Amino acid sequence: MRFGRIAWQGAIHEVTPGADGRVRLADGREIAEGRFTWLPPVEVGTVFALGLNYADHARELAFKAPETPLVFLKGANAITGHKAFSRRPADATYMHYECELAVVIGKTGYRIAKEDAMEHVAGYSVANDYAIRDYLENYYRPNLRVKNRDACTPLGPWLVTRDEIADPMKLALTTRVNGKTTQQGTTADMIFDIPTLIAYLSSFMTLNPGDVILTGTPEGLADVKAGDVVETEIEGVGCLINTIVDDQTWFANA
Repeated sequence: MRFGRIAWQGAIHEVTPGADGRVRLADGREIAEGRFTWLPPVEVGTVFALGLNYADHARELAFKAPETPLVFLKGANAITGHKAFSRRPADATYMHYECELAVVIGKTGYRIAKEDAMEHVAGYSVANDYAIRDYLENYYRPNLRVKNRDACTPLGPWLVTRDEIADPMKLALTTRVNGKTTQQGTTADMIFDIPTLIAYLSSFMTLNPGDVILTGTPEGLADVKAGDVVETEIEGVGCLINTIVDDQTWFANA
């Protein structure tokens, strides 16, 4: 199954795919695209983001691949939905997308063994974790401005339940900017796979339903500008679309 969340007529609704691009409410009514606002498919809890979890991406940035997972946290303000705007600040000189498989936790666990890890997964979604390289700071504050800006991480459109994906470690990832393919990769190239990440994170903190693990991105990054439409797609999970806007458009719609 796949589920989404929308805002429509002053309320939040859980939806499933309908016919001809529409979404279906729990009562069977279908709503056409454009009449509602997409929300992230889950109410997110703690968001864990992996840095340099693909060896080709680490080489692309001239970094050594990590020996243990490189993880940082994201605030809820960073998460936005399908078809949303993401802002490119006027002072940014290089802002790039990051197509990532998002793993959504569905069962509470602490000190989870690798062999049991997948039992704690509710399903998967698509994330696009935008980064502004200008904002990288130092060892003590490496990702605060880079990864916690408002609406810098679209998520969605769907939560695809675990049973729909036979092997999440064999999925193609693709990014298109204005229809042109700019990034291609596969989850098979992750340095730390999903069970390893769940076991690692739960070794020192409890994972809860709604927590999200952003598993990293492969090589193929490119600068994006205001007006660009960016599609991040993961095989079997979905296609997430959003638009980059400038400061003037962002604040006019705030």
